[in-house]
Amino acid sequence: MPERTDVQVRAGTEGDLDSLTEIYNHYVRETPCTFDTVVLTPEERRPWLLSHLQDGPHRLMVATDTAPGPGGAGPAGAGPAGRILGYATSSGFRPKPAYATSVEVSVYLAPGAGGRGVGTLLYEALFRALAGEDLHRAYAGVAQPNEASVRLHERFGFRHVGTYREVGRKFGRYWDVAWYEKDL
Repeated sequence: MPERTDVQVRAGTEGDLDSLTEIYNHYVRETPCTFDTVVLTPEERRPWLLSHLQDGPHRLMVATDTAPGPGGAGPAGAGPAGRILGYATSSGFRPKPAYATSVEVSVYLAPGAGGRGVGTLLYEALFRALAGEDLHRAYAGVAQPNEASVRLHERFGFRHVGTYREVGRKFGRYWDVAWYEKDL
């Protein structure tokens, strides 16, 4: 896995769609982090990707591995340079117009990409990009338990504002979602 200096964060592009879908589908299949229960095709994810522009309040930031290893592979079996390590988004919080100054944010990392600061780099870039936008608050829903996500959000100044108990059912059980908010 790359060190922090081996990671580049940039705006997402349509060319990232297959890799982003693969990362997301890992969470659909393996975790309660998303309450989607059926894997999606890249074409099914295309409207989501296209809703995240390179300007405005709804953004998509992508982290890639920049350090090629021997023969062009990334370090320590991490894969080739340019491999997507994760992404962060800011999306509409709710569809009604009065919510326009609120966004919901999330981070998804490729399997094996955690624990090296990739999520931190993604959020740093995302919040820097959002700094000039007409936004008041950011919200994050974190399926519980997920200590790594809770720590990441708290490090960025999010505070816990409540928990929806047993709000979603996946893998034959109910899951709580803790909600966090941050002033922008």
